[in-house]
Order: sequence, then structure tokens, then C-alpha cells
Amino acid sequence: MDLAHRRTLAAVSAAQLLVVLDGTIVNIALPTAQQALGLTDANRQWAITAYALAFGGLLLIGGRVSGALGHRRAFVIGLAGFAAASALGGAASGPAMLFAARALQGVFAALLAPAGLSLLATTFTDPRERGRAFGAFAAVGAAGSAIGLVAGGLLTEYTSWRWCLYINVPIALLAAAAMAGTGRERRPAARGRMDVPGGLLSVAGFAALVYAFNEAEPLGWGAPRVLGLLAGGIVLLAAFVVVETRAPEPLLPMRVLLDRARAGAFVAITLMFVAMFGFYLFMSYYTQATLGYTPVQAGLALIVNAVAALAGASLIAGRLHGRVPPGVLIVAGLLAAAAGMFVLTRLEAGTTGVLGGYLLPALVLTGLGLGCVLPPTAALATAGLRGHDVGAASAAYNAAQQVGAALGVALLNTVAAAHTAAVPGYVAALGLALAILLAAALLTALLLRPRRAPSRPAPDPDGSALRR
Repeated sequence: MDLAHRRTLAAVSAAQLLVVLDGTIVNIALPTAQQALGLTDANRQWAITAYALAFGGLLLIGGRVSGALGHRRAFVIGLAGFAAASALGGAASGPAMLFAARALQGVFAALLAPAGLSLLATTFTDPRERGRAFGAFAAVGAAGSAIGLVAGGLLTEYTSWRWCLYINVPIALLAAAAMAGTGRERRPAARGRMDVPGGLLSVAGFAALVYAFNEAEPLGWGAPRVLGLLAGGIVLLAAFVVVETRAPEPLLPMRVLLDRARAGAFVAITLMFVAMFGFYLFMSYYTQATLGYTPVQAGLALIVNAVAALAGASLIAGRLHGRVPPGVLIVAGLLAAAAGMFVLTRLEAGTTGVLGGYLLPALVLTGLGLGCVLPPTAALATAGLRGHDVGAASAAYNAAQQVGAALGVALLNTVAAAHTAAVPGYVAALGLALAILLAAALLTALLLRPRRAPSRPAPDPDGSALRR
């Protein structure tokens, strides 16, 4: 791997850390920020929701813009914008300023994430280098959520909640500096007009679904607002598919989604994120509310998961890329994560020896599983694509993660809340996560199974082919 490739990998990995980190780091700082800025209990969720809506809703447009500008140029613009929005949020003097800054972070993250993955896909074409690159990229993504929880606790406790946003600025500057030494990018060929109807439908559809999942947690799945948002989101996305099949320059060409292997990657990563984000939520609840850990201690426990994810992505998936079929890695990772969930479903209210007998095995298994799933799914999502299709596939892959994460937190929290006692509620939710991972393994195995080569007619004894 030459110097330019190493710098590209470092920059893209740092950007991936930014995007994933911001999904969790602000959660820890929110109670302190609420007191400092006078947020109400009713509006404080917008510090989280504003980012999620902008990021999830604009990803497909971000993928298209990345293809039109050039992935390297779009990547640097995304870094600069994300850093500026983070600085604005850190300096917020009131709720409106904080919420606007979080929405701006989501806007630039929606450009940054697909541009970064597209850069990786187009830069690393050698199979061996590609495996190592996607392994490193996925390792950072897998560890980012846990790192965000730890960093959020440490920064809030020992500095200020504002540093949970300011910390993005030096990371973005370092990533931009790394990109400066990777050479110039050829300006992409001019394309047709932006698919405006498709863009509006995708933004509205994804935003409606993500908002519905966020509202389901406090209101319940049967609330009229939640049902209306879910129905509206599904209708809008169905209309988006119809529009895309007829558009001359579609935002998301349907050929990207109709490839069986790529569909398998999208199914696997969506369901993995449904299960894992619910897992992170309940690990935070269980360790603090039941075991009495401080927020920092709870975050440090999740570092075990992050280290296991790093090992799974770099030492297992990264090294086995190209040597074993990607479906084998993905299914094995899903089953490993399912085994970790199964360990935790054995917990009871009076269980002793929880750390060594339950938490550590579960954290290691789920981390290894996540680490084995991320690199091959990211590679499959962009394999064999060029031009705008790479950006579209990268955006769709990131959108699958965002929808899965939002659905997982809302769905599993609802299951847990249906129980009056905490531990039985956690166990029930993690049992559902276990079932989701097993279903994901089955669906992925079916979608990624090797295709049989067409059979050839057997030769006659005299060497001629048999006639039908």
C-alpha cells in the first residue's frame, strides 16, 4: 500500500469515526447541556433527532452530489462543513442554535459518509489491499459507537459538554490534512439534471420513517402520530421507487438494489444495526441502573466490545477478504453476535458473577460478530460499480445503517418497557434482538449462496455430445 493510499485510508477512517461518534457522544452530554442551555424535557430530544433526520433523509442526495462533484472534492467539503457545524454547536447559546448546528452536522455527514465509502471503493482495487482497507474502515465504524459513549462521559465529566462537539474539529482537520497528500482528482464528466422528484421523495420518506421510530419510544407504536408517520414514510418511499424506475438520471438506480449479493449485504447490515443499537442501549441501562456503574464505567465496559470489533474487522474479516466467500464471513458474524445475545438472555434479577460470566462473553461475541459483518457488507455494497452508481450504493448502505439503528432503539425499547421489572424487560428485548440476528443469518445465507454453474450435457462414449 503506497503513501497516497495510506493517507486516503487514514482520512476516510477518521471521517467514519466522526460520523459514527456523533451518533452517541452527544447522548451522554445531553443532560448537562439541558441544564446549561435551558432545554425542556419536551424539546431536548431534538439535539439527537435533528442530526438523525438530516443525516438519514439527505444520504441519497449526498451520494448523488458526491458523484457530481467528485468523491474527493465532496469529501473535503463534507469535512469542512461538519467541523464548522460542530464548532457552532459547541458555542451554542440557546436551544435553537444547538438544534440548528446538529441539523447542519447531519447535512454535511450525509455528504461525507457516501463520499468516504466511495473513495475507498474506487481507490483500493487490488483484492488484498481492498480487504485490509475495508477491514480498517469497518473497524473504526464498529468501535465508534462505544468510543462515543466513553468519550462523551470523560469529556462531560472532566471538561465540558461543549467539548463533545468541539472534539470533531481537530479530527476533521487531521482528516483534511491527510487528504491533501493524495493527489488531484479528475473532474467527473458532466451529468444530467438532478432528479428533483426522487430527491424530495427520498428526503421526505426517510425522514418520516426515522422520525416515526424516534417518536415510537415516548408515544408507543399505536399512537396516531407514529402510525401516520410510518404510513406516510412507506407511501413516500414506494412512490420514490416508482419515480426512480422512470427517471432518466435516477438518484438511486434500481440496478444497484436488484443485484442479489448487494441486496444480501443491505439486509445483513440493516438487521445487524437493529440488533446492535438496541444492545448498546440496554448495556448502558443495565450496567448503570442495575449494576450501579457510573457513566464512565459503563462506557469503559463497552470498550471490550469495541476492541473485539476491531479484532473481528481487521484480524479476521480484513485478512480473509478474497480468501473465503463474503457470505461465509457475514453469516458467521451474525451467528457470533446472536450467540452473544443468547448469553445475556440467561440473566435473571438475582444473577451473580455477571461481569465475568455474562457481560464479557456477550461483549466479545457481539463485537467479533459486528467486526466480521461490516467489511464484507461494505465491500459488497460497492463491488463492480462505477461513476454515479458507486455514490448511490454508498449512500444506500449508510441509509440502511441509519434506518436500522433508529428502528432498533425504538423497537427494543418498546419491548423492554412492556415489562414492569427492569431485568426481565432487558432480557425480552435482547431475546428479540437474538431472533432478528438469526433471521438475518438465514436471509443472508439464502441471498449470498453461490450460484450453480449451468450443467453441461455428458459426452457420448465416442466423445460426441448427447443430443437432446
